Amino acid sequence: MLDLNTIKHPISAELDVFEEKFKDSMKSSVPLLDRVTHYIVKRKGKQIRPMFVFFAASLCGGIREATHRGAALVELLHTATLVHDDVVDNAYERRGFFSVNALWKNKIAVLVGDFLLAKGLLLSINNDDFQLLKIVSEAVQQMSEGELLQMEKARKLDIDEKVYYEVIRQKTASLIASCCACGAASAGADKEAVERMRMFGEKTGIAFQIKDDLFDFGTDDVGKPLGIDIKEKKITLPLIYSLSKASRAEKHRIINLVKNHNEEMDKVAEVIHFVRNSGGMAYAEMQMHRYQEEAFEILNTFPEHESRTGLEQLVRFTTERKK
Repeated sequence: MLDLNTIKHPISAELDVFEEKFKDSMKSSVPLLDRVTHYIVKRKGKQIRPMFVFFAASLCGGIREATHRGAALVELLHTATLVHDDVVDNAYERRGFFSVNALWKNKIAVLVGDFLLAKGLLLSINNDDFQLLKIVSEAVQQMSEGELLQMEKARKLDIDEKVYYEVIRQKTASLIASCCACGAASAGADKEAVERMRMFGEKTGIAFQIKDDLFDFGTDDVGKPLGIDIKEKKITLPLIYSLSKASRAEKHRIINLVKNHNEEMDKVAEVIHFVRNSGGMAYAEMQMHRYQEEAFEILNTFPEHESRTGLEQLVRFTTERKK
């Protein structure tokens, strides 16, 4: 499998420029805010979201100044939601680093999230990027709705496949969809091409999330600990499928373990064992490949281009990654 540096090579110069612009977009005259945002920039991840924005723009007419603003807007709003998520989840770590709320407490974390949100809105409004703002704002709305839908269903653990797909479409896929749509829109693509790019991103995002769900039941040493979804009472596709094939008594027993014994390692291991033996992982993997293929079908409606190849490689990277 190709590594990310090889995939991003055609747009690496643009990404370097973007990193500087993104830092500038966070600037503040308040020293405390500057310290926190400097820390956020320092621990940033793999640049996958900006890569989707730049490849999509390059494929749909070319990278422009608006593309850089679109990528910064996505990152600002996404970072704001992550900072707020860590407060909501009482999480003190993200990607091996302390979270903002771990270092500066909840009150500051919430205010920093608000600041980033406002910075993103102003970046768009000051440059008349209303289409980009609409695309990304809709994604943030969907992410919030998806998170709340998941919380509501987690109480009763009554998630079927239909609800599961609705949750991940909103929670995860909407963000990657907005990256692709933003890229296309920033390059001046027409409405139809922007929508095709958005759909490509949505299918990719769903495949990406199913891959993430599979990690919870796998044996690889991955970024998140084995069984963490079970501990958080998240019902994911491998478990949904396994429960649908179980007898009534077995289903009741497994749901009881997830609901009432999710802190006990041996009980979590029991649930993982149940899923592995019920074909839940094979089924989820099959669905992941189905969404990946649907994403490629949409992508292939665009002309051949090194950026189309880049997007294809990026999709493969998200579904073949080891963590």
